[in-house]
Amino acid sequence: MSSSAAAQDSATQDPATQDSATQDPADPVTAAPTAGAAGQPGASMLEASGWRDMFRLLVPHRGAVVLGAVLSLVSGLVALAQPLVAKWIVDALEARESVLEPLVLLTAIVVGAAVVGAWSHYVLARIAESVVLDTRRSVVRRILRLRMSEVGRFPPGDLMARATSDTALLREALSQTLVDALRGVVLLLAIAAMMYLMDPVLLLVTAGVLVAASLLIGVIIPYFQRYSRKVQEAVADLNAVLERALGAFRTIKASGSEPGEAAAMDRANRQAYSYGLKLARLGGVVGGVALLAIHVSYLVVLGVGAARVVSGAIPISTLIAFLLYLFALIEPVAGLIGAGAGFSTGVAAVRRVRDVTDLAVEPIDLDRDPRAAPARHTRPATVEFRDVRFRYPGPDTALVHDGVDFAVPPLGMTALVGPSGAGKSTVFALIERFYRPESGRVLLDGRDVGDWSLDQLRATIGYVEQDAPILAGTLRENLLLGVGEVEPDRLREVLVRCRLAALVDALPAGVDSPVGHRGSSLSGGERQRVAIARALLRRPRLLLLDEATSQLDAVNEAALRETVSDLARELTVLVVAHRLSTVVRADRILVMDNGRIRAAGGHAELLDGDELYRELASVQLLTSVDSGDDPVG
Repeated sequence: MSSSAAAQDSATQDPATQDSATQDPADPVTAAPTAGAAGQPGASMLEASGWRDMFRLLVPHRGAVVLGAVLSLVSGLVALAQPLVAKWIVDALEARESVLEPLVLLTAIVVGAAVVGAWSHYVLARIAESVVLDTRRSVVRRILRLRMSEVGRFPPGDLMARATSDTALLREALSQTLVDALRGVVLLLAIAAMMYLMDPVLLLVTAGVLVAASLLIGVIIPYFQRYSRKVQEAVADLNAVLERALGAFRTIKASGSEPGEAAAMDRANRQAYSYGLKLARLGGVVGGVALLAIHVSYLVVLGVGAARVVSGAIPISTLIAFLLYLFALIEPVAGLIGAGAGFSTGVAAVRRVRDVTDLAVEPIDLDRDPRAAPARHTRPATVEFRDVRFRYPGPDTALVHDGVDFAVPPLGMTALVGPSGAGKSTVFALIERFYRPESGRVLLDGRDVGDWSLDQLRATIGYVEQDAPILAGTLRENLLLGVGEVEPDRLREVLVRCRLAALVDALPAGVDSPVGHRGSSLSGGERQRVAIARALLRRPRLLLLDEATSQLDAVNEAALRETVSDLARELTVLVVAHRLSTVVRADRILVMDNGRIRAAGGHAELLDGDELYRELASVQLLTSVDSGDDPVG
């Protein structure tokens, strides 16, 4: 949306119900603002923000994190006693003393370390799953509340990847990796202290080799985050391509475009493979350097230590214990390296999650009981547009509405007609508050739609979209979408009115029969009738029908026209149609062209007085019938 549109949006909405991207303090993912799409700070600021977000996700689980960290440290520190016991055994053997006591102690240490380690692993694994659960819940709920202007920012497959695979990457980065880093630092310091007590000279030799290796590893680690993000983006691209193909599967089959789609998926797959290989090479280099450093340290310590044993500076048992501690360094060093790589991946993942949580949302309560419908009036609604100007979000987009003015009285049917692109369906989008006007006002019952709570506003309206989308599941689930429960007699009444009773009776499980992915088991006309029935079950005061009969045969269209005519005696009906036979009985017809209302009146009046309407009618052979007669029977 343009800057002026955004300013108008902010100025016209009631603060209590304003659509916004305000961070929810109860949500650990969105608890503090960071750089999002609106601003692009430097990479260092984004990385620091990602680290803060990662640690914030652990706040609700801080007690379990502390317990897991303590258990992990205890397990590691207990294991550090093994070289000391080994030294005790060697000294006892040299003195020809009993080794039973140190062997029993060594066995107890090994078993104790294993038990505590297993407990620590369970605690940390539970933290990991809890973090993934909380993050996925937050992201999914955010996606469901997104404003329509924000949904197009990412392809559906990319949003799916951010809610699934990206959140899964946090499992290691926010639990085991964090504790591995802490444990690695503590164990490294503890081992260094033990080495110092045994022989400071050998410690200096070891430290020299390890510091040189650490400097090299430090140069490589930052590249992990870069390529981790690229891998995640490539996987998201693959999801987007696959979701696009599955969404138009019949079209792809009918057009024979499977090879092209397969090639697109292969390109995305190879992109992920390429970046994955780069990550693997980096991991191999880092692991190789660390292992080489340990082995070089071992050789240097063995040579220097042997000379010190020969000179009598240290006993051989001290050299053996020192070498055991040297090999014990492998675990904390590997843990620190893995933590660095894991955190880099986690930062990349949390930044992609943050991209979603930074998007603006609608003020919708997802925890409300769907069966508890908002209190509503029973009188038919009125609609009014006052000098409405609107353009869809995006750079250099043209005005869709350029000063739209009209009023729809309560009761009766009002039809919107005009050429494609005139802005007819956008009228419905503005009434539903999917978008906000750049200027002007949209009124429902004389009240700006921005001042309504969204629950109350949308409970007032029954909306049938042009493509009549059907969700995977049963027919009942689709009919009662957003309704909750309804009396069987009421359900049967609506099925009869929408000419769905025969279909339901023919299904093996009636209304509980599955309809397939996106209603694949239903015809286009059946999907439209299901959508209309779904709208009627909401008991709306305003019914919006967008090309609701475009896929119906002549018999069902005529029957549905009768149903709509009956409904127009009970509530306010606003219809968008290209087929004028659908709206010729309308109480009032509004002719739209170039984002404006150019004419209004009845069918006969517009035939005589408006050239565009006469042209539209002529194309459909309506003018061949005397305007005083009923052309559709």
